Amino acid sequence: MRNLSLVASAFRTDSVYRSSHWLCALLKRPPGWSVAAMGAQAMLKTLLYTVNSLLQQRRYRAALAVLKGFRNGAVYGAKIRAPHALVMTFLFKSGSLREKLKAIAQATYTHSRNLAYFVFTYKGLMALQSRLQGKNFQLHSFVAACVGGWLVFGENNHINSQINMYLLSRILFGLSRLAVEKGYIPEPKQDPFPIFAAVTWGIVLWLFEYHRHTLQPSLQSSMTYLYDDSNVWHDISDFLIYNKSNAQK
Repeated sequence: MRNLSLVASAFRTDSVYRSSHWLCALLKRPPGWSVAAMGAQAMLKTLLYTVNSLLQQRRYRAALAVLKGFRNGAVYGAKIRAPHALVMTFLFKSGSLREKLKAIAQATYTHSRNLAYFVFTYKGLMALQSRLQGKNFQLHSFVAACVGGWLVFGENNHINSQINMYLLSRILFGLSRLAVEKGYIPEPKQDPFPIFAAVTWGIVLWLFEYHRHTLQPSLQSSMTYLYDDSNVWHDISDFLIYNKSNAQK
């Protein structure tokens, strides 16, 4: 009888609401629940349509590119730093698990934030210069990056130091290749890479052995593990299985 009364109520004047009331009763949901769900779905579709329409507007393209640059900087910074911090922290840092996880999270956050800020600043300044002068020139890229580098990566900390030195090695390679392409220096007849490798490793080991304080802390830790810790052992446990015995730690 209950089901019959519910079916009968579905055919009253407001058929949409009554049908919803009947279905909700069968599902033991409050009246109007499915209507609310359908309304929310419709609102979501409308919102997505509005956002997608906005993203297609050419007039907002420069501003939207700046926002997506911020997003990409944050994501890329986290993807690069998180695994690096995880490995380096558990290999070379002491402390509790909580302290290590906190250090990993802090390093990841700093790298992600700084890269997001820099991309946002750089692309914003590029868009501004293009708007002011009608188009972009090569100098615009240099100026925008200089400002961003000063504001974001100018603080002397270990994260910024690693990033800046990473870039320095890349730009030295890039400038060398560009100098050859432009004819400023003759193209070498033989591959210069073996000489480059020899000089690089010769200098870094000389600095490590006699002027260690001049090297970056993370590089010092890596080289200490490789060249100093391998000089110390007491038995098979800290010769082959572990780097240091519990007593040494």
